[in-house]
Amino acid sequence: MKNIRMYLMTLLVLLMFTMSSCELVGDIFEAGMWTALIIIVLIVILITWLFRKLRR
Repeated sequence: MKNIRMYLMTLLVLLMFTMSSCELVGDIFEAGMWTALIIIVLIVILITWLFRKLRR
């Protein structure tokens, strides 16, 4: 059990030094932005397609 705790503490310290929280949060928001943009474009295409189908 002591080996596991030491391993986890070492991993935690390594992560603290290699990834800043601001960078992580920024990456998450950037991924969310691209996902939202793709969904919005797909919805606009779907609405346009539906209007064209209904007008005929």
